[in-house]
Amino acid sequence: MQRRDRIVTAPPPVTLGEAVRVWLRIALLSFGGPAGQIAVMHRILVDEKRWIGEHRFLHALNYCMMLPGPEAQQLATYIGWLLHRTRGGIIAGVLFILPGAISIMVLSWIYVLYGRLGIVSALFFGLKAAVLAVVVQAVVRIGSRALRSGAARALAAAAFALIFFAGVPFPLIVLGAGIIGWWSARRGSAAFRAGGHGSTTGTIVADADTVLGEELPDHARPGWRAAARTAIVWLALWLVPVAALIAALGPDNVFSRIATFFSTMAMVTFGGAYAVLAYVAQQAVESYGWLAPGEMLDGLGLAETTPGPLIMVLQFVGFLGAYRDPGVLSPLLAGTLGGLLATWVTFVPCFLWIFLGAPFIERLRGNVAVAGALSAITAAVVGVVLNLAIWFALHTLFRETASISAGPLRFDAPVLSSIDPAALALSLGAAVAIFVLRAGVITTLLATAAAGLALYALGWIR
Repeated sequence: MQRRDRIVTAPPPVTLGEAVRVWLRIALLSFGGPAGQIAVMHRILVDEKRWIGEHRFLHALNYCMMLPGPEAQQLATYIGWLLHRTRGGIIAGVLFILPGAISIMVLSWIYVLYGRLGIVSALFFGLKAAVLAVVVQAVVRIGSRALRSGAARALAAAAFALIFFAGVPFPLIVLGAGIIGWWSARRGSAAFRAGGHGSTTGTIVADADTVLGEELPDHARPGWRAAARTAIVWLALWLVPVAALIAALGPDNVFSRIATFFSTMAMVTFGGAYAVLAYVAQQAVESYGWLAPGEMLDGLGLAETTPGPLIMVLQFVGFLGAYRDPGVLSPLLAGTLGGLLATWVTFVPCFLWIFLGAPFIERLRGNVAVAGALSAITAAVVGVVLNLAIWFALHTLFRETASISAGPLRFDAPVLSSIDPAALALSLGAAVAIFVLRAGVITTLLATAAAGLALYALGWIR
């Protein structure tokens, strides 16, 4: 019997109006961190719409994983750019963060206006317990993927020791890990061989059967003149406001500090929100005094319960920083501007990385040294996120901590007598929900928030 080849007709071209509707749908469904967000995009764009094929989707994801910033938002920008040039990338990237940005801003207003009310405090008390369990889950997930060799585990342990016991800044750890991975791969070592970013199930959608097909669109072909124009435009959008603020207000003004600090974060946020939050917490809490440790947990709880990238928590930090140092402005106006400024300097670089680097993506395919550097950075991130989990635990489960110093080492240790039984019980409950019952993040957050309200009603917390 003669074999018949299956004939699949590629979908018709995507109109810009249809793209807007689909990107907004993806944005509204983007809960649960980058893994959930990428899964939503894959289900809609690859399986349902067949706008992009499996291999091209994973190739784009691998590129975005190599960049600082939220990989899911950058992946949306990348695919939008492939479909509809720069305009499509801007639409996809902005829509991906817009629902979360609006939600966090509204919740920030509620937080500063009503956060001291007992019932609101109880709500955030419950959220903190779940956030601790979620961060521990992030350690387990990243570690299971990244720590596949003895060298990777040793690098993770070293990263944890450096940031927890010696206070080495997060950017230096990322830089050092990248150099180690690059050098190791160049020497032919498999110690930091990159693993996959997950797999998909079901029938694989071939690139040839999709809207984008297998060919490279004309606008995606690399060119140095186009790259120079792109760099000038997006660097100006990013850095000119920063320079203007510093020139007009001085480097010590809160808005200048927000602009420079979060611009720095935009360049070193490898490994996602959980990794960079340890450094943000260290600087925003201890160096700038913008917020308290418990408020950092509150902000992450807000980001976990709203759509969009978890890195949107930086808007909350910028809001509180400006709210508490408003200058001649009203606190709410200053806070709103501070939050918007933090969001601007956090996400404008994401568009720069995509529009500037994506046309040269093919040159990175199969680059062993780059893959080794990324793998080593991911391993180091495990140690950094573990530090974040311990930092959160100290400030969630204990009312007091003690600073320990021994030579070059300095770290915080819990005062055991100050343990909070209610916080411990809620945190254990959240851990059971996530690790034993396999409950989702949103379900767990809602349950612990409700538990916090119940404890307040019973008079067990104030």
